[in-house]
Amino acid sequence: MTALDLSSPVAVVGTGTMGQGIAQVALVAGHPVRLYDAVDGRAREAADAIGARLDRLVEKDRLTGAERDAARARLTSAGSLDALADCALVVEAVVERLDVKQELFRALEDVVGDDCLLATNTSSLSVTAVGGALRVPGRFVGLHFFNPAPLLPLVEVVSGFATDPASATRAYETARAWGKTPVTCADTPGFVVNRVARPFYAEALAVHELRAADPATIDAVLRESGGFRMGAFELTDLIGQDVNESVTHSVWQAFFQDVRFTPSLAQRRLVESGRLGRKSGQGWYDYRDGAERPGPHTAPPAEAPAYVVVEGDLGPAAELVGLIREAGVEVRPEDGYGAGRIVLPDGGTLCLTDGGLPGSEDLVHFDLALDYRAATRIALSASAGVRPGLLSGATGLFQALGKKVSVVGDVPGMIVARTVARIIDLAFDAVARGVATPEDVDTAMRLGVNYPLGPFEWNRRLGDTWARDLLSHIHEWEPSGRCAPSLALHRHAAAADAREGTPS
Repeated sequence: MTALDLSSPVAVVGTGTMGQGIAQVALVAGHPVRLYDAVDGRAREAADAIGARLDRLVEKDRLTGAERDAARARLTSAGSLDALADCALVVEAVVERLDVKQELFRALEDVVGDDCLLATNTSSLSVTAVGGALRVPGRFVGLHFFNPAPLLPLVEVVSGFATDPASATRAYETARAWGKTPVTCADTPGFVVNRVARPFYAEALAVHELRAADPATIDAVLRESGGFRMGAFELTDLIGQDVNESVTHSVWQAFFQDVRFTPSLAQRRLVESGRLGRKSGQGWYDYRDGAERPGPHTAPPAEAPAYVVVEGDLGPAAELVGLIREAGVEVRPEDGYGAGRIVLPDGGTLCLTDGGLPGSEDLVHFDLALDYRAATRIALSASAGVRPGLLSGATGLFQALGKKVSVVGDVPGMIVARTVARIIDLAFDAVARGVATPEDVDTAMRLGVNYPLGPFEWNRRLGDTWARDLLSHIHEWEPSGRCAPSLALHRHAAAADAREGTPS
C-alpha cells in the first residue's frame, strides 16, 4: 500500500491552529486541500491565514513565488461536508470530545466513498472509541501531528482495534511523503509520546511537592545537567497548565487510575487559580510586563580539595575522573567493590545517586548528567545532618570542573536520575505491551518532545540494570508503587544479570 497520489484531494475538518497546520503540510506537499469548519466563515479565514504563512515562506526562501501561487490555487474552503465527497483523505482536528468526533465521522461516512481514509488528530481520546460507531471502521486511523504541524516532524500513526493494516500503512506512507517522520503505534492512552513523557513532568512536580527544590532550580538542573531542551515547569507554562494537566488526567483515567500516572495536586491548584502559563500571564513563572524571573539556586564559591581518592568504577559518571585530573586536582585511584565513589581528603564520600537517601553524615549524592563534560550545572544532595565542611568540599570540587552547583533536598533519586529512570521504565513497559517498537519509541521521544536521547538510547548508555536498580531503591523509600519498576524492566535487567552471572 503506497502513499496517496498527489492529485488526490485531502480535507481538513476543524480550522484552529492544528487544523490549519495540517492543511498547510498537505498543501505544500502538493495535494488539493479543502477546509471545512462548522462555524460560518472560519474556513475562509483559515485559508487566508494559510495564504499569509505561504507568503512568509516565500520571504524566507523556503518556497518560490510560483510554488506559493500553485499552492494557493489548490486550497479551497468548503461550505458543507458534501463538498468533501471526492476526497481521498479527511483529517479531523475538532474539539477533544468523543461525542463530537463520533457525530462528525458518522456524517462524513454518508458523504465520502468507502475507499476514503478517515483520520483523527486526537491526542487524548481512544482512536478505537472515535471510530467505533463507523460503518467501515477498518479505514479509520489516528494521525497525531504535533504543534506546530508544519515545523515538527513527528506524526504518530495510531491503529485502533478495528483499523485495517492496509489503512495504517497508507496513512504512514502518506505522512512520510509529506516530509514527516511517522511512527506506528497501537491505540493506547497517550499513544507513545504522551504516555512515555508523563514522568518528565511528574517527577519535577514530585520533587517540588517534597520541597526539595524550587521550579527554577529543577528546570535549570534538567536543562544544564540532564540535557533537556526545556525544564518541566517552563515547558508546562508554554504548553498551558490546563492542557498539560488535562492530558495527564486523561492518561491516568484511561489506565484506570494507575498510580504511575497520578496527576499532581500542585498543578491542579495552579490550574484552579487561573495561572495557566504564558497564555494567562502567570504560571509557575510570571510573564507579566516588568516581572522578574527567579533564578535557580546556585551555591556560592567554595574551595576545591587538593586531591580525591576514586574507589571502584563510577559507572555512568566515570568521565568525572578525567575531568577532575584536567582541573588540576590529584586523583588517587584505589580498587573497590560495588558502586564507585569519590572520597575527599577529610574522608567524606561523593556518590552518584542510587535512588536512596544520603543518610550518612559522611555522604553527599550528585545527580546524573547526560554528559558530565558538557554539563554546566550539577545538583548535590545531602542529609540534614551532613558533617560541616563536606558539602562545601563537594561543591568546590564540581566548581573546579567549571560547573555551577545547586544543592537540593534529600529526595530519593534526585532530579535527572529519577526522571530518566522512569522514562526508561515506561518505554520498556510500552514496548512489552505492543504499543510500539524500541526504535519508534526513541524516534518519537526525540522528535516529539526534543529529548536529548530516546529512552532505549539512555538505557544503552547507562547500563541494562541501572534504571531497575535506581527505581527499586526509590520504591523502598516511596512505597506507593508509583516508582516501582515494571515487569518489563525487571525482565530486561534480570536477563542482563544472567548474562553477567550476577544474582538478580
